[in-house]
Amino acid sequence: MNNFDSCTSFHIENGAFRGRLVRLNKVIDTILQKHEYPLPVSAVIAESSALAAILASSIKYEGLFTLQTESNGPISMVAVDVKSDGTMRACAKFDEEHLQKSQALRKMSGEIEPAPHLMGEGHLAFTVDQGANTQLYQGVVDLQGKNLTECALRYFKQSEQIDTALQLFVLPPHGESKSWSAAGIMIQKMPSKGGKEFLDEDAAQDAWNQAQIFLHSLTADEIFNADLSAEEILHRLYHDNNLVITKSLDYKFGCRCSREKLLKTLRSFDKEEIEHLAENGKIEAECHFCGEKYVFDKGEILAQ
Repeated sequence: MNNFDSCTSFHIENGAFRGRLVRLNKVIDTILQKHEYPLPVSAVIAESSALAAILASSIKYEGLFTLQTESNGPISMVAVDVKSDGTMRACAKFDEEHLQKSQALRKMSGEIEPAPHLMGEGHLAFTVDQGANTQLYQGVVDLQGKNLTECALRYFKQSEQIDTALQLFVLPPHGESKSWSAAGIMIQKMPSKGGKEFLDEDAAQDAWNQAQIFLHSLTADEIFNADLSAEEILHRLYHDNNLVITKSLDYKFGCRCSREKLLKTLRSFDKEEIEHLAENGKIEAECHFCGEKYVFDKGEILAQ
């Protein structure tokens, strides 16, 4: 049984609190195999992918959810796409020389660090695109915090005003394993008009505090234990809290690039730009997400 590459939704306390448990393995490996990122960059991609999956699963949408960062650090951009059918892809932009100097200053060369250390100053944006004739939704928060978890929690506190607890995990290749894994668990307090009717606010707060304590008791060894299903992990945490598993979504790698899309983009350039880009009458383009390379004849682009 494959206990990874899925998101399990649940609620506790008769619906007063809802949650998500995400564990990724093959989809992360496939994303990272498309690139030759240094270890610290791969770790940021893995963690960002787990966060994106959790956030996307908490929204009802048909289309595309995108998590993207833009910043002035060694890793200047991270983008993770999660389609509503569970298809994922991710990539990053980084300056290797800047990365090496930055890590050398902290005596962390080649080691995994909290993502904000490598991103620097900038912002984290969440976008939901449900296609033509729909309104684009976007939430933005500054990249402030010790880690990606703190950045996301600041967003929920400032923009959504939803009480949220979150833990993210990354497991790099170790021992004989060359595989990456990433995971996360999140719970949120639902509006008081729904869910369990607590006797008073103190009882509700006590229940929320307890739920957070249980969430933070989850260890990396447990969440990355391939012999444990999501249901078993959640039962260990919340079996006394009226746990109900509601649904599950599987993830797989998939890229949305195509020759037709790139050709359409190139045809939007003016003739001077095409002439500048062309070498020996051809233009080469490579997808940042999957590494697929496309070659176009200049005449093919100009023939409209």
